[in-house]
Amino acid sequence: MTNMIYTCFCTDNIHEGHLNILAEAKKYGDVIVGVLSDEEMVRYNRFPILTTQERVEMVRKIPGIKDVIIQDNILYDKVITDLRPDYVIHGDNWSSGPLEVIRKNLIKLLSEYGGKLIEVPYTVNEKVQKIDRQMREKLAMPELRRARLKKLLKLVPIVKTLEVHSGLTGLIAEKTLASEGEAIYQFDAMWISSLCDSTEKGKPDIELVDMTSRFRTINDVMEVTTKPIIFDGDTGGRIEHFVYTVRSLERMGVSAIIIEDKTGLKKNSLFGTEVEQTQDTIENFCEKIKAGKNAQLSDDFMIIARIESLILGKGQADALERAFAYVRAGADGIMIHSRKKSPEEIISFCDVFREKYPDVPIVVVPTSFNTITESELAQHGVKVVIYANQLLRAAYPAMENVAKSILVNHRAKEVDDNLMSIKQIITLIDEI
Repeated sequence: MTNMIYTCFCTDNIHEGHLNILAEAKKYGDVIVGVLSDEEMVRYNRFPILTTQERVEMVRKIPGIKDVIIQDNILYDKVITDLRPDYVIHGDNWSSGPLEVIRKNLIKLLSEYGGKLIEVPYTVNEKVQKIDRQMREKLAMPELRRARLKKLLKLVPIVKTLEVHSGLTGLIAEKTLASEGEAIYQFDAMWISSLCDSTEKGKPDIELVDMTSRFRTINDVMEVTTKPIIFDGDTGGRIEHFVYTVRSLERMGVSAIIIEDKTGLKKNSLFGTEVEQTQDTIENFCEKIKAGKNAQLSDDFMIIARIESLILGKGQADALERAFAYVRAGADGIMIHSRKKSPEEIISFCDVFREKYPDVPIVVVPTSFNTITESELAQHGVKVVIYANQLLRAAYPAMENVAKSILVNHRAKEVDDNLMSIKQIITLIDEI
């Protein structure tokens, strides 16, 4: 009886490394190749350029394969139960780090009936590295990146979004993986915040940093990342200026802009009623949304309306009235904000809004009400969660403590244990 061999691919391009794995697999018997589904690809790997079915057809064209199936979970439980392969073939690049949990899960499953794991040395050469760079470049192309947020909203329960304010923080959002038990997590999108952009430049958060400077931050991030970007547009400014901002962001490949329904000199929302803040009229803000939607040229770009009613103490009725009006005006999503530590008023808003608009994305920024989990938010219809300033807030005290230690000790030795090594810094940045 011929042995059954299984291997799984999560790629948009078949290169020498994949062919090496298949060549090894064919030595042992009939080869079945799994193609990881789109939903699972975005959980821990790059966003797929090709659809699941297109990737299945790509693999089918490779000679000598008995069958191609769709693997709809990053863990192998269902595949092993259904197929009970004699051997599973995989590259040896998952023995450490977050992906190790997948390997351990597979070994446990195979041991239950005597199946074996064969690991093939991971292929690294100039040709393969060039193909990987080309795939990253495709993912970073404006038209592909811009469309990715809308696709994510359909693929994942909730879009995990992390604030970035530089190329380096963009790399953190792009590359960070974490495992918990047998689950693997990563961030789905990036948020470019006006607060963090201003603070990084040592300036107050009052829309003092102009759009030209803020666009440079976007470019810095885009040069080294592939994930979709949501842009903090503050109030959007004058309608005449807002339409140009929309066009510029769309052309750059940004996926969405969020604008808040306030007027006048911008004050951070978390000050609430402690400082004077003026909310725009529903009519004026709807006109701004309509102008922005009329200005954009693609269907991919999103304009999301941020409602400040709860921040300003105007209550849920006002927030809902505005939300319904903004959606009718063409808003692609609603961001509801609160400065309370309890998420109750956010949950209440989401539940009522979802009854009227089951499909319009809801965005939240749980800076104050940070005890609620993503899964709890998703249960109430939230589709995007933005961690809006945590990286910057973590960086400042860490850097200040290092500076103080150097001053006190008159040398840098004492801070070594708190620092990333030079070797790690060098390897963090991809070379061309």
